[in-house]
Amino acid sequence: MAKATVTAASRPSGSSRPSHPSGSSQLPELKASWWESHSVALASVRFSAMARRLPAVLRQAVTIAWQASRRDTVAALAFNLLAGVATAFGLLATRGVLQALFAAGPTLDRVRAAVPSLVVVAAATFVRSGLSIIAGWAQARLEPQVLTTAERRLFELTTQVKLAAFDDAGFSDEMERARNRGSLAVQFLTRGAIDLTAGLAGLAATAVTLALLHPVLLGALLLASVPAAWAAVRAARLAYLSNHARTSRRRRLWMLSDLMANRATAAELRAFTMRPFLLREYDIMAGAETRTELEVVRRQTMTRLVGGVFSGVATFGVYVALGALLVDHRLPLAAAGTAVLALQAARNALALAVTNVNRVYEEGLYFNDYTDFLARAGERMPPVTREATVRAPASIEVRDATLHYAETDAPAVLGANLTVHRGQTIALVGENGSGKTSLARLIAGLYHPDSGTVSWDGTPLSTVDPEDAWQHVAMVSQEYWHWPFTAERNILLGTNDAPRDGTNDAPRDGTNDAPRDGPRDAPRDAPRDGPRDGTNDEPRDEPRENTHDGLVEAAARKAGAHDMIAGLPAGYDTLLSRNFAGGQDLSGGQWQRLAAARAFYRDAPVLICDEPSAALDARAEHALFAALRAGAPDRITVLITHRLANVRHADHIYVLHEGHVVEHGAHLDLLAAGGTYAELFALQATGYTAA
Repeated sequence: MAKATVTAASRPSGSSRPSHPSGSSQLPELKASWWESHSVALASVRFSAMARRLPAVLRQAVTIAWQASRRDTVAALAFNLLAGVATAFGLLATRGVLQALFAAGPTLDRVRAAVPSLVVVAAATFVRSGLSIIAGWAQARLEPQVLTTAERRLFELTTQVKLAAFDDAGFSDEMERARNRGSLAVQFLTRGAIDLTAGLAGLAATAVTLALLHPVLLGALLLASVPAAWAAVRAARLAYLSNHARTSRRRRLWMLSDLMANRATAAELRAFTMRPFLLREYDIMAGAETRTELEVVRRQTMTRLVGGVFSGVATFGVYVALGALLVDHRLPLAAAGTAVLALQAARNALALAVTNVNRVYEEGLYFNDYTDFLARAGERMPPVTREATVRAPASIEVRDATLHYAETDAPAVLGANLTVHRGQTIALVGENGSGKTSLARLIAGLYHPDSGTVSWDGTPLSTVDPEDAWQHVAMVSQEYWHWPFTAERNILLGTNDAPRDGTNDAPRDGTNDAPRDGPRDAPRDAPRDGPRDGTNDEPRDEPRENTHDGLVEAAARKAGAHDMIAGLPAGYDTLLSRNFAGGQDLSGGQWQRLAAARAFYRDAPVLICDEPSAALDARAEHALFAALRAGAPDRITVLITHRLANVRHADHIYVLHEGHVVEHGAHLDLLAAGGTYAELFALQATGYTAA
């Protein structure tokens, strides 16, 4: 594939379009993706190396399957092995049928003599089919259980590891491989291992049959199998090597396809007249891809042709050997007929086994990624400690706290000190990268300092179960997520669905009062697919009579989100994701209001607001900060914002620079000091006061 020949730095001055040779792509090289992690190893490994590693890989597959379901694992393996035994019995019984039919005497007598063996053949065929069906049923049951077991174990760890683990690029890459390929590899490995077992069982059954008929036939089977096995392995390797070589080009095609058929890019594509450029790039990539695929087809066909020729020669040699044994009276005619059937069965079993060898080996490598990640994630778990417990803090104290992120030299926070009491609002101010968010997360207990302490009411958070502390924290993050649930569920996330003020008559019992994702006013067994009809379900401006809904609505009103939610097609029951039928999407500012409503509903004693108004318009921003200033008197509020007009009312302001707290005090005191805060405030004020 052609590499980019022109870069931004090498374009001639004043040129509006880069010059490039005809047929050459302008796209740069792509970074290796997670699913290519073992491509080089798989491209270079030999079949013999795969075969040597098979026992260890099969043992891994059986182990995870055993954890998922012992009964289905035993059934899938045992019934496949028994099916192989039934195959051997059927072939041996076939010899009895042929002996009776080829014996001297009247035809009717020969047929009668063959009946007992025919019954055995029919019974063996019936049993083998039944065993294979039961084995397939057990395998079909086992696969989803294996996948669920693997994914659940993965998510148990990813939701529990220290937050700092996600700042490590290596950990994130390993997690992506384990999540996107490793979990599926467990399922594919189980399937391949069972199919390989079935193929090997069938091959062993036919081999035993031929050995019992005559030892020479066993050697003939091995010789006859070599060309077919070679052709199958060779064709599979050609396909894999081709896929590996074409990976980068296919990723470019996927990227170009997404750019040309995506709602998010449609406007810019047209406004900047990018259609000719994108189509030209697509033609270059697609043309090269088509030519490569045709070449692979040609080479695979030639491989199969060569394999077929040698397989035919080998099969002819087997029949010559059979004829020689017959002529020499060393093999009865009935045994020869049975041998022919056994050779055909062996060919099918061999094809099944060979097909799954490469699959089992490849999936075994990705399964190792999964197990390695589980081991590393286990090392990054927060310490299990019950030394102390915490309640809603009356004061939070940070003393000489220092925090480093993985793979960074400079500390995010260095020697920070601050104290905040219940009912106070503190503001963290500074330029980008000064450590504001990091310090706020130390206060919330999401990170533990490398040195120094963060204490709630004198209790170091390092001695407390993290989840005990997080129960008392609400956060409006600048990196809030668009949760694909209803508007109401977005506000309720992470909180108990039961009313908090105890005015409902009875607690939820899991029947009529189960947590709801569906419509609020309709009966629980009457789903509503259509929009509100403007009668009973039209948006309401007054708080709802239900106490629970009143709390949700009160939080939405406080965040300035109620009117926006009421205007949605189904109000608070609107699904906020276009991945669902009838789902809606919100603007950035609307999502930010919803995130603020979630924090207000949680009503936690520690509230962290990290750029809570970055996407809000002026009116919404004013309403939000008015609600924050009128906050509960028993709350500690930590405010981070670049809009310094919103921090004037904070009880104490901390100014950070490169992780250090360089200034702190009240708004007027900091202005009078004429330091960094005064400079930043004056710069922003100039934009509003200058003529």
